Amino acid sequence: MTSTTAPTRQARLALTPRTSMAGLLDGAWWPYSRDLATELPPLVNALRDRFGRVTRITANPMPWPVAPYQVPVGGYAVHVGWFTDQAPDTMILLSYNLGRCDLLVIPPETEPSSAARLMAAASAPGNVHTTGTLMSEEHETGRLLRGAGAGEDAWETDGGASRQPQPRSHPRPVVGARMIYLPQGMRR
Repeated sequence: MTSTTAPTRQARLALTPRTSMAGLLDGAWWPYSRDLATELPPLVNALRDRFGRVTRITANPMPWPVAPYQVPVGGYAVHVGWFTDQAPDTMILLSYNLGRCDLLVIPPETEPSSAARLMAAASAPGNVHTTGTLMSEEHETGRLLRGAGAGEDAWETDGGASRQPQPRSHPRPVVGARMIYLPQGMRR
């Protein structure tokens, strides 16, 4: 008996290097289609070594014609939370073990050269661009904003100063707990 399922393609994914300072994004994903049930399993499998077992994702339903609440991935279900206030080109993947992974989702119909630029920018060490900034700049000009390593001379001619990226921690999700941030002097 032969199987009727199509072979799974490898996820087109670019992640920031593990040894770099964290930026606003952990990388970019360029799915082959807008079918989340088909595209999510290869993505989750590609992230397993780095982020552990992904159990939940959050996304905006606008780019996905079918919005399932669960997607089967290798013997378990990844739960999907749909949020219209989340940027349409952002996907957040959550893992019990290692926290979260924030990805730019590049539309499947994007030209390969444009997708390559977006993937490089989103996975650049210390990137300071949001998914919305990256997508609108690529759409409007076909080129990306200067990265965190842009020279001071270039920024001076633009009338601004470079922003140093701030490290972003990946907190582990804790069920039933409330995080309270205390000023430096009030910590024990």
